[in-house]
Amino acid sequence: MIFSYNDLFFVAGWSEIHPLKKQLTAKTLMALLWTRLVILGLITMATMPHVSLAADGDPLQDFCVKDTNQQLHVNGFPCKDPAQVQASDFASAVLKNPGNTSNGLGVAVTAANALSFGGLNTQGVSAARIDFAKNGLNPPHVHPRASEILFLAQGTLLVGFVTSTPDNKLFAQTINAGELFIFPRGLVHFQLNVGYGSTALAFSAFNSQNQGTSQVAKALFASNPPINDAVLEKALQLSAADVQHLRSLISKT
Repeated sequence: MIFSYNDLFFVAGWSEIHPLKKQLTAKTLMALLWTRLVILGLITMATMPHVSLAADGDPLQDFCVKDTNQQLHVNGFPCKDPAQVQASDFASAVLKNPGNTSNGLGVAVTAANALSFGGLNTQGVSAARIDFAKNGLNPPHVHPRASEILFLAQGTLLVGFVTSTPDNKLFAQTINAGELFIFPRGLVHFQLNVGYGSTALAFSAFNSQNQGTSQVAKALFASNPPINDAVLEKALQLSAADVQHLRSLISKT
């Protein structure tokens, strides 16, 4: 697009009778115009609502230790009076001891999030300990509010996640003690102990104070109230007997 001298002078923000008009070249006016546009762009970006955020919003103070005595319903948890906060509010032994893997899946997930560790409230992080019995499985599940990075402290795991529709591509790999694996936010993923009869231990970190967890099988077959049988039969191409059998099996895991 080609601008005339008068066009540039007008767009730059001066009237026809501005005393500098005759002293400025078109090149100078173009530079002034671009300067105004850059400043306008910076002001616009600074005042626009943020459309790209971390899993949790930024805290508005140094800390907000969860107040377990409050009954308010807010996004997160109410803050304890700062005058009552102690150093012990920022420490926790919740991941210290092994979990009980005596169950059908052979796995125990112990969460250290804002629900169990009040000092994490508003901090945007949480963690978990995952104990695996021989052949234990942390079944396909999703974390709707966080990505997960897993550190394998002991054993060997087959880990993987599946991308969203339409690709539904599986990324799976065997990892050993000392290695990491990342599970992107909201994608179905799993961990299976393939350590030839040994136990395994992993620790995970999340970029949310409460990552949330939804097991795929339990969401489908052990919801409360139950999903209508016809929905499951049609969606998964199962018979009515199959649906009832799966409901019985999964409710025990």
